[in-house]
Amino acid sequence: MNINDVLRQQTKAAHDWLEATFQGVNHDQAHWKPAGTANTIAASYAHVVTSEDAIVNVMLKGGAPMMATSWAGKTGLSALPPQGDQWFEWGRNLKMEKPAFQKYAQAVYANTDAYIASLKESDLLRKVQSPAGEMTVLQMLGVLAHHARDFSGEISAVKGIQGLKGYPA
Repeated sequence: MNINDVLRQQTKAAHDWLEATFQGVNHDQAHWKPAGTANTIAASYAHVVTSEDAIVNVMLKGGAPMMATSWAGKTGLSALPPQGDQWFEWGRNLKMEKPAFQKYAQAVYANTDAYIASLKESDLLRKVQSPAGEMTVLQMLGVLAHHARDFSGEISAVKGIQGLKGYPA
């Protein structure tokens, strides 16, 4: 087993956990607005997937995100995520068509997996600029897996506030 295999397994496990946590959430539950500054379930889920699309396709591959190219107009989101500091407002107003968005999410996951599978060791050590500063591609891929797991916790908490079962296990 090599590092690519480990990264692919970790990323798949994070995606599977996110999807299992989101499973069973209906439209009203996904768009329910908790008090304070917590995100809706739809906004948290959309944030994870669209961020992964942007990180892999823009930051790591140097291209454009799928949401603006092959998936433009087909993500199931009422609006694409903003650049800058309008995330809270975006999340509070976001509408998600769940089946369409989940198809887009699966395409993003497959794109990430194919990208990781294609990497050589020297690619993993390449440095990139991130919002948190300079990181290697390997570090950024680790952040992606943790990001999905972290936001699964936020989704689970908002489900719990609504009287739903949070985590799947």
